[in-house]
Amino acid sequence: MASQRQRTVVGLDIGTTKVCAIIGEIGDNGIIDIVGVGQSPSDGLRKGVVVNLESTVKSITKAIEEAELMSGTEVSSVYVGIAGGHIKGINSRGVIAVSRADKEITQPDVDRVIDAARAVSIPMDREVIHVLPQEFTVDDQDGIKDPVGMSGTRLEAEVHIVTGAVTSAQNIVRSVNRAGFEVNDIVLEPLASSFAVLTEDEKELGVVLVDIGGGTTDLALFVEGAIWQTEVLAIGGGNVTKDISVGLRTPIAEAEQIKLKYGCAMTELVKADEEIEVPSVGGRKAKGLPRTVLAEIIQPRMEEIFLLLSREIKKTGYEDLVAGGVVLTGGASAMEGVQELAERILDMPVRIGSPKGISGLVDVVNSPVFATGVGLVFYGAKNFEDGGAHTPRLPAGDLFRGITNRMKEWFGEFF
Repeated sequence: MASQRQRTVVGLDIGTTKVCAIIGEIGDNGIIDIVGVGQSPSDGLRKGVVVNLESTVKSITKAIEEAELMSGTEVSSVYVGIAGGHIKGINSRGVIAVSRADKEITQPDVDRVIDAARAVSIPMDREVIHVLPQEFTVDDQDGIKDPVGMSGTRLEAEVHIVTGAVTSAQNIVRSVNRAGFEVNDIVLEPLASSFAVLTEDEKELGVVLVDIGGGTTDLALFVEGAIWQTEVLAIGGGNVTKDISVGLRTPIAEAEQIKLKYGCAMTELVKADEEIEVPSVGGRKAKGLPRTVLAEIIQPRMEEIFLLLSREIKKTGYEDLVAGGVVLTGGASAMEGVQELAERILDMPVRIGSPKGISGLVDVVNSPVFATGVGLVFYGAKNFEDGGAHTPRLPAGDLFRGITNRMKEWFGEFF
């Protein structure tokens, strides 16, 4: 098996219900060729946070081995997604005086103003994961995406800072290290997903990306091409599975299969005469039930998720600026009726987002389930182009060293 080649990038989505590894090769034309996909059930996480290290290590190993086998490539380092209720996003502003005598703004000025914006008070148990520039203001001219080369005396930057619990991030990195792989970077999952499913037009117009995973629902709100709000809700498709398990008195594993096979988020979309077979607990005989009963269990929980999202979007104050509507992705968004229910509750146009702009195993990853994994590959490919792919993340103790500089370099070209 060939070792991980220079132009190969690996995305590792460590989710609450599954661990997914995706291997992509960067073509000469910049198109990403998906060559390996591996999946493994995840038992070691709860609501996006590692609760059992050994189980997580096993799941990571199994998923990456499967992807390696498919691609014939040996993996050495990965880009890992992070989510969980501990993730918080805040907006901040920085101001500096332009240093050069001729008042031309240079890259060091941009770095300084981002550093100034980043200087916010953060509790000891939290660490900065991303610093995402939104826009710059030169003197009184705002709405500037890249101020380098312009003239001015005063430079301001608006940034979005994403922070996470140090221990949660360390446990993710430690799990990957224990499985025998290095971590190139940790990436906020909705940010990663955005590279796989959103178009540049949508980001510019204003759009809300919602990733409904097993344990969390992640939100990223884009205005004029930049992220202005991120939020992680500790509720997801796993809650729907539990509701089915209790409501139909069937084991969790069976409830998950029933949800995937027969699930529908709106009762009115189900035909009255449709029947499903439900396995019972303890070896009792399976029983037949109308499919409407299942939809009646699923709909209230999905309504709750969308009502919480609606509240979060309104809370940002940017709801009138997202003309591109909502893009749903993640495993639970693939269920029948989800798009219609979301449109009704959020009162916005909604579409389901699957990975695009790739070649290779397109039919395998053409599902919202793989949005984060493919997005991590896109992120890694962009980092590679910018010369940052050869800097594996240090062991968990030195987790965040140097991240700000890499983020600034990377997002300097984000616009």
